[in-house]
This record gives sequence, C-alpha cells and structure tokens, in this order.
Amino acid sequence: MRHNEIVTAESNAMETHKHSHEDLKKRAIEELKLYWIIAIYLWVFLGSFTVYRRLIADETGIPYLNYGFALIEALIIAKVILIGKMFGFSRRYEDKPLIVPVLYKSMLFGAFVILFGVVEHVVEGWFHHEGLLGGLRRLTDLGAYELAARTLMLIVALVPFFAFGEIGRVLGERKLAAMFFSKREAADNAGGHSA
Repeated sequence: MRHNEIVTAESNAMETHKHSHEDLKKRAIEELKLYWIIAIYLWVFLGSFTVYRRLIADETGIPYLNYGFALIEALIIAKVILIGKMFGFSRRYEDKPLIVPVLYKSMLFGAFVILFGVVEHVVEGWFHHEGLLGGLRRLTDLGAYELAARTLMLIVALVPFFAFGEIGRVLGERKLAAMFFSKREAADNAGGHSA
C-alpha cells in the first residue's frame, strides 16, 4: 500500500511539473506576442514622426538619415514596458474610471522610458571612454525643448495604447479583439473574459 502512495505522489508531481511547464511556455508565448504588438505599435507611431522630421529637415536642406532609430527605440521601449508590467507597477488605480489608469500608466511608463534613456546614455558614455558624465553631456546637447518634445510625444503615443489595454482588461481581450477584427455578429457573440 505504501508503494502505491509513493507512485501516486510521484505521478502527481510529474503531472504538476508538466502543467507548470506548459503554463510557463504559454505565458512566454503570450509575453512575446505582447512584446511584438507593443513594438510594432510604437514603431508605426515613432516612424511617422521620423518621416515628419525628415520632411521638415528636407525643407531646410539638412540631411536626415536616422530612419532605423524609430525601430530600435520601439524595441527598447516595448521591453521597458514589459519589464515595468512584470514588476506590477502599473496595477495601481485599476479600480478607478478607465481614464485614471490610462493616464497613470502613460505617464509612469513615459517616465520609465526617460529614466532608461538616461541610464542608457550614461552607460554609452562609459563604454566609449567618455566617462559617466560624457553620455549625459550628449543627452543634454539635444536641448531641453527636444527632450520635452520627445517625452510629450511618447506619453501621447502611450495613451491610446493603454486605453485599448484597459478596455480589453474590462471587456475581455477576446471580446475587444473580436470587436475590431471580426464581423459584427461574431463580435456580438464573443463574450467572456480571457484568462
């Protein structure tokens, strides 16, 4: 009888390990999908500003060649957002009207990205043997107006992103996706909240 209990316990442990491995794999796939959704959204948004900046610079005769910057920045910002979500900083105010968590998350993650940018410039200055302040000097060379404009642009870009996220959280992600990407009948029938 004791042997059967041991075999059953081992079987249960293996089954639990199998389910936790499957859950971890499923979660990793969901995180990767979310990462690419965030990155593509930001790339389109930041890329449109890159095109606009290029057109303005072209009118003044200044060459502008920073086309890849929008993609790199989008990939970095997407990772910063996922890291911030992982630590749970963004869960505050979720019981308030949707505008409150949307604005909170937009400003919070805007601040995270700015902070990450400062750290990135400090490390870059150190890496290029300019000292820790060398990277900050390059950042301040952009000017206060440029930095303020980039910060404002980023926060404004995050508002619709987090608005859709909050609506999806309240309605259910499947219902929100069905409302946008399915025929009306399918969207009306898609109910329930996603896990």
